[in-house]
Amino acid sequence: MQIEADPRLAAAAGGAARFFADAAGLEAPAITDWQTAIVAACNEAFERLTREHPRLEVTLTWLADRIEVALSREGDAGPALGLDTLAGLAPQHGSAQGKGRGGSLVLGGVDRVQYDTRGGIAVTRLTKFITPATRRC
Repeated sequence: MQIEADPRLAAAAGGAARFFADAAGLEAPAITDWQTAIVAACNEAFERLTREHPRLEVTLTWLADRIEVALSREGDAGPALGLDTLAGLAPQHGSAQGKGRGGSLVLGGVDRVQYDTRGGIAVTRLTKFITPATRRC
């Protein structure tokens, strides 16, 4: 979906991510953390939109072992999220969840962050891993 910088649209993206997480069989705290992370990521990405490129593309993908949310935007070569936020997602002190003591609590529901730029489009991919045993559908 393509969304403009509106917190209500960020909440809609978070709601879709929540639906995927619930359908995948994640536990309630993980679902809430994942939804909160997606809303926060969208809101932060909005700050990097420009008049020339006013939309954020949000792509949700549900695979057998993970849920991915890709935030894509045109413009400068920087990531959709600030580098300080990306650094806060890095695992610290052996944390496999990407939220060490010094990490971001808001984006703590994210297991992996990837960033790429191609052809003037910056893509930040947020991933939540799921196990086949928890999958409901």
